[in-house]
Amino acid sequence: MKIALVHDYLKEYGGAERVLETLHEIWPEAPVYTLVYLPKFLGPHRERLKNWRIKSLLPGWLPLIDKLMSPLRLLAPISFSRLDLTGYDLVIVSATGAYNPNLIKTKTGSHLCYCHTPPRYLYGFPTAREWKKYWWFRIPAEIANHFLRLIDFHSAQKVDFYIANSKNTAQRIEKFYRKKAVVIYPPVDLPVQRAKGKEQREKYFLAGGRITRAKRMDLAIEACNQLKLPLKVFGRTFAGYGEELKKMARLAEDGESRRTGPTIEFLGEVTDERKAELMAGCQAFIFCNLEEDFGIMPVEVQACGRPVISLRQGGLKESLAEGKTGEFFNEPTVESLVQVLKNFDPKKYKKEDCFAQAKKFSKERFKREIKEFVEKK
Repeated sequence: MKIALVHDYLKEYGGAERVLETLHEIWPEAPVYTLVYLPKFLGPHRERLKNWRIKSLLPGWLPLIDKLMSPLRLLAPISFSRLDLTGYDLVIVSATGAYNPNLIKTKTGSHLCYCHTPPRYLYGFPTAREWKKYWWFRIPAEIANHFLRLIDFHSAQKVDFYIANSKNTAQRIEKFYRKKAVVIYPPVDLPVQRAKGKEQREKYFLAGGRITRAKRMDLAIEACNQLKLPLKVFGRTFAGYGEELKKMARLAEDGESRRTGPTIEFLGEVTDERKAELMAGCQAFIFCNLEEDFGIMPVEVQACGRPVISLRQGGLKESLAEGKTGEFFNEPTVESLVQVLKNFDPKKYKKEDCFAQAKKFSKERFKREIKEFVEKK
């Protein structure tokens, strides 16, 4: 079959991009269409994409385009609706919830969407930026979002088959789009994670990922500060999300040395190899994301044989075995997290249980289920 892949945009590298990368591994000859491609912002991950056939709808050299990702939501529907892919037998859209890539033109019965989430900013879920903060912006934004919701619903009806990354996302698809979705959990590269693992735990806790408002890493920082627990935080901010880094800096005692309190260390962006080492050596990974769609990183931690302490929301209720591979705290507050940390005993959790839980989300399983789905349709 002649296959094309479509992705909202390529400027960050997270769970959605790992899914796209795995889809590209299945169909390496498939071109990747995206609204904008900005490799310089992909950090150490840019090498992964260097041999891809990436076709950007907007040129990356446009002035300040890296700072216009949110305003581009108004232009994205026009750009994607003009993308004619009727020459392909199958088009697979990896929809991150940023734009409306399903507006593309395809053949009847050839449009498959792997949905990470419907746009969070349109349906009341926490987002990276607190766009309702200023009344003078909130009013026009609400008006724009009304029309964007209409466009989003219209684009969703063009999809022939939906695949959701979790039951949590499948429920959102049915609620907002009136569409049924098959659940195929995203992939985690288990052999790589385990190969880089350590046998011996160290004393620190770990938090990390994209440093944005909805990730609530401040909860982990403040809770560990309060209990004087060692915490390592990795990750980076992206253009337009600098406020979250400033918030973390305000918690810091010495911003120059990138330290946050006497027991907390901010590491910045790390390579996959270093991330696996950090995960394998920690007491537990603290995950405070609000209404997470699925959450690949906690599965990666379990693949390293370590437990996760997570907020009881979103897709983590599907990937974490409470009492066996980690624990939940119930409210997005420092007090709720502190209570769990006070009673946390890392010796309770067996590496074998963590490995077994993570195996349910292996890359091999993902590839097999995706190919089976495509062959049946």
